[in-house]
Amino acid sequence: MELFISIVNFVNRIMWDYVLLFALPAVGVIFTLMLGFPQIRRFPAALKQTFGRVFDKEENARRRAAGEISSFQALAVAIAAQVGTGNVAGVATAIISGGPGAIFWMWLAAFFGMGTIFSEAILAQIFRTKDEDGNLVGGPAYYISNGFKHKGLAKFLAAFFAIAITIALGFVGNMTQSNSIASSVNAAFGVPSIAVGIAVAILAALVFIGGISRIASFAEMVVPIMAAAYIGLAIVVMVKFNDQIIPTISLIFSEAFSTKAVAGGAAGTVMKQAMRYGVARGLFSNEAGMGSTPQAHATANVDHPAEQGLTAMVGVFIDTGLVCTATALVVILTGANEIPGLNGALVTQEAFSIAFGTFGRMALSVCLTFFAFTTVVGWYYFGETNVKYLFGDKGLLPYRAIVIIFIILGSLFTDIGLVWSIADMTNSIMVLPNLIGLLVLMKYVRNTSKDYDRCKELGEIKYDYKYE
Repeated sequence: MELFISIVNFVNRIMWDYVLLFALPAVGVIFTLMLGFPQIRRFPAALKQTFGRVFDKEENARRRAAGEISSFQALAVAIAAQVGTGNVAGVATAIISGGPGAIFWMWLAAFFGMGTIFSEAILAQIFRTKDEDGNLVGGPAYYISNGFKHKGLAKFLAAFFAIAITIALGFVGNMTQSNSIASSVNAAFGVPSIAVGIAVAILAALVFIGGISRIASFAEMVVPIMAAAYIGLAIVVMVKFNDQIIPTISLIFSEAFSTKAVAGGAAGTVMKQAMRYGVARGLFSNEAGMGSTPQAHATANVDHPAEQGLTAMVGVFIDTGLVCTATALVVILTGANEIPGLNGALVTQEAFSIAFGTFGRMALSVCLTFFAFTTVVGWYYFGETNVKYLFGDKGLLPYRAIVIIFIILGSLFTDIGLVWSIADMTNSIMVLPNLIGLLVLMKYVRNTSKDYDRCKELGEIKYDYKYE
């Protein structure tokens, strides 16, 4: 076990302190500049595209009859995966490990990540295909294998990504979700962790069996309610501690650029630690550049790939701009991050307990359970898409069984730090082939974005989905 922990820590140090700390923001900057700051210039259109037809009963009825997944449903599946323990436990972990300044770097990573995820969704739409049952599937494995000219390299990178995401999210990632649910419910209600793990596994399996249609319907129903309830509770906390809001914002910015040495004899500056954990937890939360959410965005039936790119940007804004920010402010305003001996979801739970007493602890546990459970469902689907790429439908039954086993095992972990470290390592490995794919295929993103502007000028949004 000591050797395994050493390997995990070594890989994380190399990947997060050197490689991805710079590669992820750099890719985001490249696409942001190439596309002319779509997260600013196109954001009003993104909101209209995302929410404009949510309440169109005729359109929704037509899609259900045709078995189609709407743009909003695809976003709901993506947000179901994005909004999870990263928003509750991950943000708290970032503050504990990197200080309040980590939140600034989380915001900055999300801003440029919106340019990255816009591009991921476009490529997922362009290079998507149909599985053995006629369902739309797509994602990095598909746009790498179909888009690269060098087929040998394409086959290797696509398979590498497919294996990595299945392990990172379907298996290890869902362990972190199960662990956070079990520890939170146990602390709030005294329910044994193993019982929680088994219950989560059974409920998740019932959703898995229904395929993307059931997953999308479940996400569309649950995600808006759970996000609104959580943000509502956070707003009440902000009102109660309103005199501390300005000092808290000031602290976040000052520590984000602090050159003071890290306390406790650790090497590095406060700013470096804030960057490292802000970017790492930001990736784990909003998943921009990770290559996960394109699996969901590929399934949407839209008139033009850029339309789903717009919707994908809204997902990052909701995840980091709203939910993660809500968690960060609640934790810092209440001072829960300064209480020794707490980490992960327990920090956020203590923050709500300080604000609301016993009710706060229970309310946060319920919110976290829904956050983590929807992430389990979303991450399962992302893994399923890549299992289909690797093995076809015959790989689904073994995959589902292994996911359920990992969900139960995750509930039994007592060392939350080790769980998150393993998650960091597996996430960092799956990012690399996706970033390579994005850079190699960036011409498709640029040309598709220009084509969308041309279509808008002509007054007819239409795209023929050809690779060239």
